[in-house]
Amino acid sequence: MFDPSDRPRLFSLPPGADFATELVRGLKDRTKDQPPEAMARVELFLNTRRMQRRVEAVFDQMGAGFLPRIRLITDLADPIERIRLPRPIPALRRQLELAELVGRLIDSDPSLAPRSAIYDLAQSLGALLDEMQAEGVTPKDIAALDVTDQSGHWERAQRFLNIVTQYFDPSNDLPDSAAVNRMALANRLNLWRDTPPDHPVIIAGSTGSRGTAFQLMTTAAQLPQGAVILPGFDTDLPEQVWDVLRSDVRNTEAMQGEDHPQFRFARLMEKLNLQPDAVRAWTMTPPPSPSRNALVSLALRPAPVTDQWLSDGPKLPSLDQATQSLTLLEAPSPRDEARAIAIRLRQAAEDGTTAALITPDRMLTRRVSAILDRWGILPDDSAGTPAQLSAPGRLLRHIAQLRVNGPTADALLTILKHPLCHTGADRGQHRLWTSELELFIRDKGVPYPDLEQLMSWKRADEAKNWLAWIDRCLLQPGLQGKQSLSDHVGQHVAQAEEICAGSASDDAAELWNKKAGETCRAQFEDLIENAGFGGAMSARDYAGLIDGILRSAEVRDRDAPHPHILIWGTIEARVMGADLVILGGLNEHSWPDVPPPDPWLNRRMRQQVGLLLPERRIGLSAHDFQQAIGAREVWLTRAERSEDAETVPSRWLNRLTNLMTGLPQTGGPQALQAMQDRGRSWLAFGQALETPIYAPQAPRPSPAPPVTARPDELSVTNIERLIRDPYAIYGSKVLRLRQLNPIQHAPNPMHRGTVIHRVFEKFVSDTVQNALPLTETHLIKVAQDILSSDVPWPTDRIQWRVRIEKIARWFVEAERARQSAARPVLFEKKGQMQVADPPFTVSAKADRIDLNDRGEALVYDYKTGTAPTKDQQLQFDVQLLVTVALICEGGFSDFHPRGVADARYISFSGDGREVPAPLQDCPPEKTYAMLVKLIDAYRDPNMGFTARNRMHRDIFGSDYDQLSRFGEWDASDTAVRIPVT
Repeated sequence: MFDPSDRPRLFSLPPGADFATELVRGLKDRTKDQPPEAMARVELFLNTRRMQRRVEAVFDQMGAGFLPRIRLITDLADPIERIRLPRPIPALRRQLELAELVGRLIDSDPSLAPRSAIYDLAQSLGALLDEMQAEGVTPKDIAALDVTDQSGHWERAQRFLNIVTQYFDPSNDLPDSAAVNRMALANRLNLWRDTPPDHPVIIAGSTGSRGTAFQLMTTAAQLPQGAVILPGFDTDLPEQVWDVLRSDVRNTEAMQGEDHPQFRFARLMEKLNLQPDAVRAWTMTPPPSPSRNALVSLALRPAPVTDQWLSDGPKLPSLDQATQSLTLLEAPSPRDEARAIAIRLRQAAEDGTTAALITPDRMLTRRVSAILDRWGILPDDSAGTPAQLSAPGRLLRHIAQLRVNGPTADALLTILKHPLCHTGADRGQHRLWTSELELFIRDKGVPYPDLEQLMSWKRADEAKNWLAWIDRCLLQPGLQGKQSLSDHVGQHVAQAEEICAGSASDDAAELWNKKAGETCRAQFEDLIENAGFGGAMSARDYAGLIDGILRSAEVRDRDAPHPHILIWGTIEARVMGADLVILGGLNEHSWPDVPPPDPWLNRRMRQQVGLLLPERRIGLSAHDFQQAIGAREVWLTRAERSEDAETVPSRWLNRLTNLMTGLPQTGGPQALQAMQDRGRSWLAFGQALETPIYAPQAPRPSPAPPVTARPDELSVTNIERLIRDPYAIYGSKVLRLRQLNPIQHAPNPMHRGTVIHRVFEKFVSDTVQNALPLTETHLIKVAQDILSSDVPWPTDRIQWRVRIEKIARWFVEAERARQSAARPVLFEKKGQMQVADPPFTVSAKADRIDLNDRGEALVYDYKTGTAPTKDQQLQFDVQLLVTVALICEGGFSDFHPRGVADARYISFSGDGREVPAPLQDCPPEKTYAMLVKLIDAYRDPNMGFTARNRMHRDIFGSDYDQLSRFGEWDASDTAVRIPVT
């Protein structure tokens, strides 16, 4: 295939070239005059399985013929040699072994990391071991590092890394897969050196960023029939810049040029002692846009020679031609960016254009996929979906967390409403009961449900078997202590299958069906097989392990994706081709991404032993960018703002726009403006797509229902609400709507008030009925007993107890004074009276009523918040005044005092205080007359229930603000009467 040569063979394809197509075309051209079997003698090494499939597909498109022997760089052993090599231990086994070591490290020094990080640390440690194998770094190299001037953390990390030397021991009968690959590489390189193959050996598509790939490429290039084909080789880079890069290669201390896209090729040429002009073109096919490649090449020049922008920039051809198929879309938000991309992909699908979204931002790809789903377009996503986000993955993770925390209302309903829960018989009945049980839990406020509480549900007798199944599967307490991984897995799988089967079936097949179920099952089978290496662990550690395992597994849906709409990672961008390429998420921390923190070796230690530096990752991303931007039509997209902050454009996009802005003589600013205008037009399409049809804003409502539909009874609390927010009475009493309580009840002011009321009521009752002493000690004991039974939230229980302790002395001293003047006789007493004609019932519940020696009542109302002032009581907060009027009207049965001597609020806020009711300014008869006037006013059919009529503050919310469409109007708007029939 190749003519004899006295120097290594390096070939290249330019940025933007369809690598697979041009690779096959070059092979076909070089074997066209040879017998058909010549192609079968070619040994072709590619870097990814997806690339292999693409090359095979291109061969199929070019007609019948032999295929070359295609191998992957990561699988260097042939079938016969593989038998001789030791069998690698499973990756999961190694992770479990490393996790146990990391767990012991954290136990010995908890300041290093929380236990929840064990499996992430084990995964990062495994990645470090693989990298050491690939780069030929041994534990001896790590041990030889001088860390005397480093912090103690790195010294501990160095000592810990000495523990994992077993994976590098040549005598180890069970090496990991990276060690086996290293052995296979050594064997193949030795074989090639000892007996050079006489058939063509080609390494294609790799940049040589990894040590194993670099060694393979340098050796193959020097074989008699060997060659290396470089993707995205920059032929526009002048020799002076190559010299700068090669100088950086030789200067191993600085390594300043590693972030340049062509640095790896400079390193390869330096190793092979070749000049850039020795790198020949693999095919004569020109790139889609040579002028654009020249522009990008200049924009990405290394920092030391950026001054060449001034000298070489004006020599560029017209930038209008270079950028005529280039669109720059700078969206206000990630949502706008995703929407514009999805619209363009939809047009590509309708036109039959092959379009690819290339981005490392998985959140962006999910947004785009979700929008495409609206139009029934399923993109071909090279990354698939993480198993943890699939339906079975979510259920398995929910169950693992349930085993940690025990049942909460939220966790219980999350599992019961999962699509894979109760998939056996009677699923329809299960869904109905789940819906009704949810309303019960919301109404009763059951934060930590148990069977006893659920049996008070009205459907309990009818759903007895179903509730027993819930109790068996979902209401068991969280696991305490540790148990073996085998026990964890067995119990977890059994529980998941029983939950999936349901209460009336044993069939749990749905859990493991379809591609997602098969993927999750394979992970659990692997876990069961290697569980013996996991040791004992807590339920929390086990849940972390499951989350990590499912996160690392990918689900590729069997549904046929759209053949022309593709989503690629940056690796695929190096070797794949499309008519339209969209480079999405072009912001710093995305392109390039932030290198993950390395808890084991810092940058200096990595450089000293020869491991990959963060700059190399940036250089690879830069090469991906340069390769992808050379396509026929390209979009460059970014969001100007993320969810919480402004973003910074990618450094390469910044360089490109800055260069164009500074080249007015070649039309740079005008070309940049045209790129941005094209992007804005697509943003406008997206915004128009989601712009709602104009609807006039709602007025401030004052609905006027018929008198017969209006309430004929209200509590004193609702009387106050009728004054402040009549619309709330309309919503609750006329429409009979009420706010849906949250599933997971959290402590709120209402609940706090109820509990504290009970504390002081019980305390005062004990002192009167049981003659117990009026002491702080007894008050605090009562508080502890009631808080323990009524407050299931430990933190709030402590906070409320502290609050009671703070006012205990004040309350006891004040209570002694109160009881010296009168005797408590009624607690939480209900009463009612008839007002106006026809009769209207007003009801009240008095917190406490005392009786003095003269037979007069003293009324007290407990307030956990701030008590209302005198003016507020006269205008709005009439609760206590109405209660006094009700007593005077004989509204409390069997209680007829000679009058009311005093009424006051006892406020528990701050240090505690009493606020008297203004009985002198508003005696009972005046309050009664006010009630009659208020009730008669709302018996007028023309009187509407105005929304937020006299709210205490505008910032206060109402349960019915959404119903009244508050926000489309405000309190300054005039209310509009709306007749209701």
